[in-house]
Formats: sequence, C-alpha cells, structure tokens
Amino acid sequence: MEEMEVPTEHLHEEIKEKAEEQKEKWTLYVALSTAFMAVLAAIAGLLAGHHANEALVERVKASDQWGYYQAKNLKSEIAGSTDRILHTLAPNASVQDHHDDLARYEKEKETIKKTAEEAEKNSEWHLSRHVPLAFAVTTFQIAIAVSAIALLTRRKQFWYLGLLLTLIGAGFFIAGILP
Repeated sequence: MEEMEVPTEHLHEEIKEKAEEQKEKWTLYVALSTAFMAVLAAIAGLLAGHHANEALVERVKASDQWGYYQAKNLKSEIAGSTDRILHTLAPNASVQDHHDDLARYEKEKETIKKTAEEAEKNSEWHLSRHVPLAFAVTTFQIAIAVSAIALLTRRKQFWYLGLLLTLIGAGFFIAGILP
C-alpha cells in the first residue's frame, strides 16, 4: 500500500521557504538604500570639491589684488617722497607737483582694496559651504560602510544605524547647499 502524503508537510515546507524569502527581503532594501547613500555622497563630494576650488580661486584673486594694492602704495610713497625731495632741493623752482599722481593712486588703492576684500568675502563664503558638504560626504560614506556590515552580518540594527547616519548626512548636505 502506498503511503499517503500528508498535505500539511508540504504546506509546512512552503511556509518555511516563504519565511526565509521574507526574512532576506530586507537585504534588497539595504542594497537600494546603500545605492541611494552612494549617490548622495557623490553629489555632496562634487559640491564640496567645487566650493573648495572656488574658495581657492577667490583667495588667489584676493592675494593678487593685495599685491597690486601694495604696488600702488609703493608708487604713491615714491611719488610723495620725490615731491618732498624736489621741494626741499629747489623750494623756489617750478617743480612738477605729484599731487595729481598721489590722488590718483589713493583712488586706485581704494578700488583695489574693495576688490580684494570682496574676493576674500567670496572665499570665506565658499569655505562655509565646503565644510558641511565635506561632513555630509564623510557621514554618507560611514553610512555605506555600516550598511555593508548589516548585509555581511545579517543584522538589521546596523542598517537602521546606516539610515540614521544618512539622515544626519542629509542634514549636513542641506546646511551646505542653503545660503
């Protein structure tokens, strides 16, 4: 006589398989969230690099303007000294005054000074954007690593920590892009 197959045994195996599938389904979400973290890290890295480069360019512009300012200052001092020497050597002689040159140098120095200060201000602004964006990149990278640990150890707690770190990184990211 043939043994009768008990339908519940088959059902028990099927339930066990479905439970395993459900148990491992969260790993798909970990993989997707990790990919999202990587995208955020890449965007934040790009923006952080951009602001670092712009800060450096503005700092170089400011340095150039301050050098130009110093050159104008030296010319002004030379013109003033020349004027004083000529007036001392020949007080009654008709010597060309350098007063026009002095006034022009002072006016040019003010314009150059404003340009240099503006470039310094722009550099500081770019640096103020760079710092939180750099923190965002670091936080996203740590979140990616923690999520990878979650997959390797099959512990959801690590994934949750990775998600929390992603939220913190998003806060830094928003702070870096808002004016």
